Amino acid sequence: MSADTREQIKMMFDTLEEAVSYAQSNGIPHHVLGTQDMKRIPRSYSENFAFDRKLPWTH
Repeated sequence: MSADTREQIKMMFDTLEEAVSYAQSNGIPHHVLGTQDMKRIPRSYSENFAFDRKLPWTH
């Protein structure tokens, strides 16, 4: 556990600009990471039991 309480809290902002402004005005070092959209592959329930499954059914 860190002695710095700023590492122990999570803050939410409505916009990226508000977050950067808050960090700059309070002397908090920051860096911005872009969001990554995960590509979702639609699958049906029956594909869980397919004979040619790549991974074996475990239970």
